[in-house]
Amino acid sequence: GADKKVKKDEKKEVKPAAPKFELPASTLPPKAEVVKGLNGKKRREALKKWRQQRRDERKSNRLLKSNRPVEMNGLVRTTGRILTMVKRASINYGENYRSRIPGYNDSTNLLGQNWNSMAPGLDYVFGKQPDSNWLNDKASKGLITNDTTLNYLYRQSLEQKLSITAQLEPLKELTIDLNWDKTYTKDFSELYKTVSAGGRFQHLSPLATGGFNVSYIAVKTLFTKGSPTEISSTFRKFEAYRIILSERLALANPYQQGLGKTVDGFYKGYSRYSQDVLIPAFIAAYTGVDPKKVGLIEQSNPNIKSNPFKSIKPMPNWRLTYTGLTRIPSLANTFSTISITHAYTGSLGMNSFNSALNYADPFGYLTPGFLDTVAGNFVPFFLVPNITIQEQFSPLIGFDVTTVSQVTASFQYKKSRQLSLSLVDYQLAEVNSTEWTFGAGWRKKGLGFIKWKGKKLENDINFRLDLGMRDDATSNSRLDQDNAFTTAGQKVITIQPSIDYVLNNRVNVKLFFDQRKVIPYISTSAPTTNTRAGVQIRISLTQ
Repeated sequence: GADKKVKKDEKKEVKPAAPKFELPASTLPPKAEVVKGLNGKKRREALKKWRQQRRDERKSNRLLKSNRPVEMNGLVRTTGRILTMVKRASINYGENYRSRIPGYNDSTNLLGQNWNSMAPGLDYVFGKQPDSNWLNDKASKGLITNDTTLNYLYRQSLEQKLSITAQLEPLKELTIDLNWDKTYTKDFSELYKTVSAGGRFQHLSPLATGGFNVSYIAVKTLFTKGSPTEISSTFRKFEAYRIILSERLALANPYQQGLGKTVDGFYKGYSRYSQDVLIPAFIAAYTGVDPKKVGLIEQSNPNIKSNPFKSIKPMPNWRLTYTGLTRIPSLANTFSTISITHAYTGSLGMNSFNSALNYADPFGYLTPGFLDTVAGNFVPFFLVPNITIQEQFSPLIGFDVTTVSQVTASFQYKKSRQLSLSLVDYQLAEVNSTEWTFGAGWRKKGLGFIKWKGKKLENDINFRLDLGMRDDATSNSRLDQDNAFTTAGQKVITIQPSIDYVLNNRVNVKLFFDQRKVIPYISTSAPTTNTRAGVQIRISLTQ
């Protein structure tokens, strides 16, 4: 038994310990050995030479020590890799303000300021945007005319842009480009004047308009299966989410307390067609967000910079490119280049919005307090006619290869979608597109059967074939209706083979065939086929 135990222990592998970094020992002899038996001038020279060698040796050891590998734990190493994979990044943010104050009756000098009266004030000179309190203060000081015939509008405008770009390289020859974008514009106007002699200044007919667009991601519902003639499951979710948003909004609005619900289960003031209900329900359904957590539209406009849609944050779009497959020896023998691409671009926007003239918040709750007796909904601060979501994979997957024998091939598969919800007729227009393209080419230097004046031509000849198919379908769905209908759409198929040959440095001959076949999805359009074929000869007359 003892012998077996010894043999078992002998089989255990002993892992060698990690080598420790040690500086090399000095190769110089001690000082006493150097000067032993020397006197006078020779002793001084030997000491000088020995000291210089010692300095050189210490310097060499310091350099060697500074270049030794740094020992790092897993967390530090991972953090370092994340930081070093960012190759380039930039942030651009800009705000442009403009304002016009009609009826200002003081003079201006250097920098737009009257330095004697200190009006309109250094705050305004250096960019402070006036609000109602600022205007009231200037009017109380007599800086704005009280002429009742003044009918010029006080105006403010804002242009806000944010752009963030970054390029990452987590792996060698894998490049990821990211970008965030946001654009917000807003204009405000009102008539600030006195309506009677000696009367108080009033803010009349205030109106705010603007537009909003951000980069966005809605890919969670892009690949949902459906037919343009059937109501999609995502649209059904959109309809179902409305009652959840109705409850959230009602509980957050003090003016709604005590009004109760309607017979269909919606809270009064926030019905199934309320704008404040539809917009977050639409975003939640088509972006895959929980309707209990999706952001709501703010109902206030304290200043020109305030954004009622600030809960909608910009999200990144991306593009990936990988060219490292040719580093594999088995592929490098066949292919000179292999490129794989993938890209996504999406956006959410409202082309225009404007403030409602009959909005009211009598107690300053920052929620709508006026109930429209016709529609039965609270009138929101901003009226939004439509909201649009656009997204596309361009491409979802793409390959581009070239072989060592000059054969090229490429393939791309693309998919896109555009959603446009009208808040006027409560109709959703959805455009879905699928496209794939394939291209191949072969370049050959001279072919044996092509001769000119008894000699074999050695010029390059290019064979090319391009195939493509694009499928577009536009459907309309109306809220609380059981059917959808196709309003437009077509399938387009293209075939494009060609042969291109350079006869000499002045003559180029090309044989081509181009066919495009269109198959519409609606009966009001007829299928068409366009075909072109021929020989194209280009002659250069220049020297």
